[in-house]
Amino acid sequence: MNKYFVLDTNVLLHNSEAISSFSKNTVVLPMTVIEELDKFKKNNDELGRNARQVIRHLDRLRRQGNLGSGVPMENGGTLRITVKKETMEGTCMDLSVPDNRIIATAYNLQKNGERVVFVSKDINVRLKADALGIDVEDYEKEKTDFETLYTGWREVVAPAGAIDGMYKQGDVTVEDVDLLENELVLLVDEGNPKHTGMGRAAGAHHRMRSLNPNYESAWKVRPRSKEQRMALELLMNPAVKLVTLIGQAGTGKTLLALAAGLEATLHDEAYERMLVSRPVIPLGRDIGYLPGSKDDKMKLWMQPIFDNLSYLFGLSHNGDNDETTPQVVNRLIKDEKIELEALTYIRGRSISGQYVIVDEAQNLTPHEVKTIISRAGEGTKIVMTGDPEQIDNPYLDASSNGLSYTVERLKGRELCGHITLSKSERSHLSELAADYL
Repeated sequence: MNKYFVLDTNVLLHNSEAISSFSKNTVVLPMTVIEELDKFKKNNDELGRNARQVIRHLDRLRRQGNLGSGVPMENGGTLRITVKKETMEGTCMDLSVPDNRIIATAYNLQKNGERVVFVSKDINVRLKADALGIDVEDYEKEKTDFETLYTGWREVVAPAGAIDGMYKQGDVTVEDVDLLENELVLLVDEGNPKHTGMGRAAGAHHRMRSLNPNYESAWKVRPRSKEQRMALELLMNPAVKLVTLIGQAGTGKTLLALAAGLEATLHDEAYERMLVSRPVIPLGRDIGYLPGSKDDKMKLWMQPIFDNLSYLFGLSHNGDNDETTPQVVNRLIKDEKIELEALTYIRGRSISGQYVIVDEAQNLTPHEVKTIISRAGEGTKIVMTGDPEQIDNPYLDASSNGLSYTVERLKGRELCGHITLSKSERSHLSELAADYL
């Protein structure tokens, strides 16, 4: 039996291709959704772009028939725009509220005997629809299971000879273990658990190389855990073009990424500059609300990055009293060796020969992450860091954000690597906060 999928506006703003995601069923857009898309279409951001793309798609479908009666789509389904004034007698729903009018469309279709599923990214709207007896769903086409998310490394029990052989010969074959490309492995001696070795899967599915001794530290920062050492192996390796790091606050994601970027850019000169960016999601307000010029605003948004850079340059300061650590950072920014930029301004750019760090990437949608990665030109490396359990975007969660989606979709790819950091290394207090608050 044909199902009727009633879509909330936020689904289309999240993914402009959502209309085509429901196979041979009927997709219903209430007129209120069209009106809300019209309000977003002038925005110069991802929401505005998605709104415009949906409107253009609807305009193409309009030429195939009457949208009010329903028009066929390429996937075998049908699209309808409802124009009937909805009523919800016997309920307490205030139909002056746009969300309630959208729910009313699903409610009345169900009352007419249709199999209805209401799809929304808004939890509160889903709760209201569920209370009315309507089947509800989140939009899950670009969703992963965060509880089983790929960690990027595993522990493997092996003979003592395999561990010793890996360090002597540089690589080893581990039978009966099917490894993903660039997956990190902790080999544990089957007879002595304290005898271990770390390697990285490369080439054949059972082949593993010992970690590169040149990647033991970056910018005088040495790893404090096996996971941080594994992260440095990926961050410092120029053959791994995309690295994703996930972890709670204090696990060292941003610090390691910046240290590796400085080492590769300023010391090894493998990249022209290091570009650091963060999504601008400040409790729902845009960057334009802050006082001052663009640079003044960026300084406020990038303060966590400045803090980390100041710490790193403090480690490497040569004792020259003529230039303080903040002055060193500002000089490198002025000389364009380090660039701090809002993600708002990255779209449309072609970024070549740069070490790109995207911090707080858990606040990006899968489409936004795709847009950023597609900006990479020749010789560019991209590092994305974040904590999917601390999300400020109201329509994303630990499973639907762009960072988690990228980890799961690109695992095992030759140019990609990932590590999940679990232990806080910032301080005991930070670790307590991460674990218990």
